[in-house]
Amino acid sequence: MAAGPALAQVDVGKPSMTRTLVPADALEKAAVQQYGQLLQQAQAKKALAPESNAQLQKLRAIARKLIPFTPKWNERAAGWKWEVNLIGSQQVNAFCMPGGKIAFFTGILDQLKLSDDEIAMVMGHEMAHALREHARERLAKTTGTSAALQMGAAMLGLGQWGDLAARGSSQLLALKFSRDDETEADLVGLELAARAGYDPKASVSLWNKMAQVGNGKGTPGALSFLSTHPTGPDRIKRLEANVPKVEGLYRAATGKG
Repeated sequence: MAAGPALAQVDVGKPSMTRTLVPADALEKAAVQQYGQLLQQAQAKKALAPESNAQLQKLRAIARKLIPFTPKWNERAAGWKWEVNLIGSQQVNAFCMPGGKIAFFTGILDQLKLSDDEIAMVMGHEMAHALREHARERLAKTTGTSAALQMGAAMLGLGQWGDLAARGSSQLLALKFSRDDETEADLVGLELAARAGYDPKASVSLWNKMAQVGNGKGTPGALSFLSTHPTGPDRIKRLEANVPKVEGLYRAATGKG
């Protein structure tokens, strides 16, 4: 998709063209493989929440409300096989891998005592990273011009790129997004959640909670999310400035005006 949706209420500009150096299909297939391995490891440790888990059911219900609005930001999302799972861990963490593979850790729900609206903001943020293809862009920048030359030979199928993406998939969860990536994810996630009927003001309360964790009020494992999603007054002010832009979407979705 060349740009954000025409009716977007937040302004995040066009996606980076650098990402096109990495084939989306190859990266998404690699992400599916790594996600499956992560779930197997969690299952072996008896840390994977069963289908009957109330928190998991809540996460999946929230995801069902958000997913219909994702193709507005990335046409590929209409074909993604979205998954949501919950892993028992003290880590304050959550992610969405390329192709719509979402995982939350119980630590982020329990330690921050997130409301449904705040959960939707976290989930929207993580979905936005996948929709804006930030991992694809990061990998393209780190693999460099040799990868671009391989693609130039391309249209031969995945070939060497399939192998390269598979090797890179082990780094997907370790990728550190840029400040610009984080800003995009905040704003796109804010709009996704508002369209789905979640209060945009929860984005501010969420990051205020994150700031408290960052100030040492969390328990062991609490800094996992903040190591890749640093909080601060600038982030909160930016969200506060954008909340009014999406409040109309929230009211329309909830029938509150």
